[in-house]
Amino acid sequence: MKDKNRPFKNPFIKNLHLGISSIAVILVGLIYGIYPGKILPILFDFRVETIDLKNVFRAIMGLYLGMGIFWIIGIYRSKHWQSATLTNIVFMGGLAFGRIISLMIDGTPSIQFTIGLVLEIFFALWGINNLKNKA
Repeated sequence: MKDKNRPFKNPFIKNLHLGISSIAVILVGLIYGIYPGKILPILFDFRVETIDLKNVFRAIMGLYLGMGIFWIIGIYRSKHWQSATLTNIVFMGGLAFGRIISLMIDGTPSIQFTIGLVLEIFFALWGINNLKNKA
């Protein structure tokens, strides 16, 4: 029988989920927020011209950076690992849920958003699995 209080045998495997997630989310956040008026029209087919829209994307950047940093804290501070993993599951699952709603209502998105959906589901499920195998 598995001891629920026994830590993972390999801390690298335990933290890999949070590490990859944090890198990806921090990079996406920076893409959204550093120069939204210049970068987003290249990546996505719309313009970011108003101050209000730039403000929204920089707020999203702040949220993504904050979550990514918290997940990094969870890697280095074991007492925060479970909370970091849980927030990662909620974050990734929430993004995936929103994309699934959009898929049903709006139709199939471009390939980068479809790949995003697959990755978000993958990371949410990976996090759930890690919590089940509790560290």
